[in-house]
Amino acid sequence: MATHHGFDLGPHRDLDALPLRERKKIQTGIRIFRTAVVLFAERGFDQVSVAEIAAAAEVSKMTVFNYFPTKEDLVMGPMEQHLDEPARAVRDRAPGTSAVVALREHFLAALERKDPATGLNDDRVVLDVIRLIHATPALAVRATAGFGQQAQTLLAAELCAQDPAHDELTARVAAAQLLAVRLTLIGGNHRRMLDGESADAALPAALDEARRAFASVEHGLGDYGAAHA
Repeated sequence: MATHHGFDLGPHRDLDALPLRERKKIQTGIRIFRTAVVLFAERGFDQVSVAEIAAAAEVSKMTVFNYFPTKEDLVMGPMEQHLDEPARAVRDRAPGTSAVVALREHFLAALERKDPATGLNDDRVVLDVIRLIHATPALAVRATAGFGQQAQTLLAAELCAQDPAHDELTARVAAAQLLAVRLTLIGGNHRRMLDGESADAALPAALDEARRAFASVEHGLGDYGAAHA
């Protein structure tokens, strides 16, 4: 899924290429995370204690907290490793590339590889995390208010830093619009996955919607929504 506290929670990383100590650390983190998600999915977030997770993962309670400082981090930590992705996409864009294009291409590429951060991923653990967030008020608040606001602040700061005029208002407005597009698209992909669509089957529609959504920011809404006489 993503990195958290120095380890990768996804299945794609080549662990065999890493030193033994780092490999064991990553494997322990993955085991704790996956154990927690399974227990939360079975019984609910509030009904499972950190002590129970530690016992099921065969580690100490202190070890769990070394990897995940709070119980909420057991679910939200991996997601929050993506907080600075929009800002990095802007920072790393090629000369002459607009912020809208940079973020659009970044999101489209992530969709193509079924990155869980796009919402387009039907892995069982990913779906369990999505369901948990939707079913647990504390996690839902952190996912929307906390996650969204932090990402927006980082993106606005990057946009302003790269603007010769350092226009803070325009940077904040642009960041809000761009992240609203991302969150809308991610939410739509979550609904597809929770409705039972496969990521492969949903990909064409997800790509089309992403292109249309970013185009609305790139070209502006104009007279959209104007009342007819």
